Amino acid sequence: MNIILIVADTLRRDHLGCYGNEWISTPNIDKFAKHSFVFEDAYIASFPTVPNRRDLFTGRFTFTYSDWSPLTSEEVVISEVLNRAGYQTMFIADTPHITAPGYNYQRGFSGWIKIRGQEGDPLTTSPHNIKLPASPEKLRNPERVRQMMRNSLLRHSEEDYYCAQTMREAEKWLEKNYKEKFFLYVDTFDPHEPWDPPHYYVDLYDENYEGEEVIYPVYGPCNYLTERELKHIRAHYAGEVTLVDRWVGRLFQKIEDLGLFENTAIIFTTDHGFYHGEHGLIGKSIITEKYQSLAPLYQEVTHIPLIIHLPQTKPSHIFGFVQPPDITATIIELTKAENPQTIEGKSLLPLIKREKKKLRDFTVSSPSIIHGSAGGQRVTLTTKDWVFIFGLEEGEKKEYQTLIVDGKVRIQRRMGKKVEPELYYLPEDPKQERNVFSKYKDIARRLHSQFIKFLESVRTEERYIKLWRVFKF
Repeated sequence: MNIILIVADTLRRDHLGCYGNEWISTPNIDKFAKHSFVFEDAYIASFPTVPNRRDLFTGRFTFTYSDWSPLTSEEVVISEVLNRAGYQTMFIADTPHITAPGYNYQRGFSGWIKIRGQEGDPLTTSPHNIKLPASPEKLRNPERVRQMMRNSLLRHSEEDYYCAQTMREAEKWLEKNYKEKFFLYVDTFDPHEPWDPPHYYVDLYDENYEGEEVIYPVYGPCNYLTERELKHIRAHYAGEVTLVDRWVGRLFQKIEDLGLFENTAIIFTTDHGFYHGEHGLIGKSIITEKYQSLAPLYQEVTHIPLIIHLPQTKPSHIFGFVQPPDITATIIELTKAENPQTIEGKSLLPLIKREKKKLRDFTVSSPSIIHGSAGGQRVTLTTKDWVFIFGLEEGEKKEYQTLIVDGKVRIQRRMGKKVEPELYYLPEDPKQERNVFSKYKDIARRLHSQFIKFLESVRTEERYIKLWRVFKF
């Protein structure tokens, strides 16, 4: 069984037609979904970009022992496991953070290709003076936007966009290696911001706009944006989603042309979502030039797409909670590679084969917990009916240095009001607008207890668990 794993960064589940979206064009992913298993209850584990890849490569819930940081030489990774099983392994990515100097997420692969130019990659230095598309105070990092715009001047057509380059490299690699036993990992940063798809894709969703184009908004409360600007931001993001669909579709077509749908498991997913005004937020955290605070992780960020094609199987929608480490465990079972016994995820095959109705009763989605509640840290625990979002009373450690969420050094500290626990009853409040914590503290208490048991089950060190054991209701 060959394996192709495709990750599109920051892709909201509710922006795909196969998950119910009716206004964004995603025909290629939707077609793929019709012939695949569509997982309805997939949730993130470690947040955000780099920790998510660490989960995928190790099969562990890495937020329990690490932060945004390089892959260590001690961690067992899927590329090395499959190499030992006789697989040709290839890594192709334009996501900048996992290939940043010293991060080593390409470790163990037989070969790897990095597509340069995304976000603030210093690919070129000219022209020096670049006119920004919006007022600097509305942009999270004006200099990073300028660098992105410099890089974009090197493009001549849609084929030169980074997502397109990444998928084309994957196509070329498959043309030469399709007869091998292989594991191909493909990672595109799109639809992550700065949003700069071909403007004809933006025009599909908001034509004749004449205002500022806030393509890299300041993360946090979105009250600095007008409703008209928010609408155009959503159009830019939608344009990025359509761009990704077009070029992932090209890769799907190449897979079909090579006959690989008959002997290859193909997995398509993301690392997390993004707020576009929901809960009064834009982005996925709260950022100033020097400081960062962690925002609550609601469904728009935690509930993600996961679509898996398996040869000679009847496609269907799969219910039951699953998380990224489960993808790693599934790959191990599909390839019959030797299980390294470090994997904490659970294979999805029992769900697919209807041998089990569920793998777990809840999911845990979180940035690193190793600093306790310093910096506004919260954990999100999701069950069938409830979402519990909670931090603890800040102890002596109220802030620390961090690289989350984009690899830039900032001080993590709580900004704004005290972190309050939030409890939502999803059947009656799917948009998580009515916090019922004060009414159902007994349920919150039970969920907190389940969280502690989860930490113990994945062998979290006691020095980290003790930071979370006591919750004052």
